[in-house]
Amino acid sequence: MKSISSPIACKVNNVFIHVSNLEKSVEWYSDLLGISFNKENVRSPVYNIPVTSETGLTLDDHTFDPGFQLSPSDHVLFNFFAKEIDEAYEFVRNKGITIVREIERIEDFAYFNFKDPDGNVLMICNR
Repeated sequence: MKSISSPIACKVNNVFIHVSNLEKSVEWYSDLLGISFNKENVRSPVYNIPVTSETGLTLDDHTFDPGFQLSPSDHVLFNFFAKEIDEAYEFVRNKGITIVREIERIEDFAYFNFKDPDGNVLMICNR
């Protein structure tokens, strides 16, 4: 395969999630990921969730874009990793989060889908 030169790096740099209430969403994602939440650190229009990977996670409430209409995605936007899928499933379920697809298992790969507070569909998978 011939290498093609490009000024664009071959990596996903950041994921944006459009939200209706930034403070509520920061608290929800922080709780889901087990990270501390301090509402004094939340300043509209965006908040960067402190993730431990190269790809960032930014919540955006579009404060400075009054014409923006939030349209939640009913397709998976991205996935979080969990080594133990059954433990992650019970954790999410016990928080009262809406699960929209039960655990699917394909050999040693497993995943399930759930919704964030704005109705965006997200996934947790074990690979």
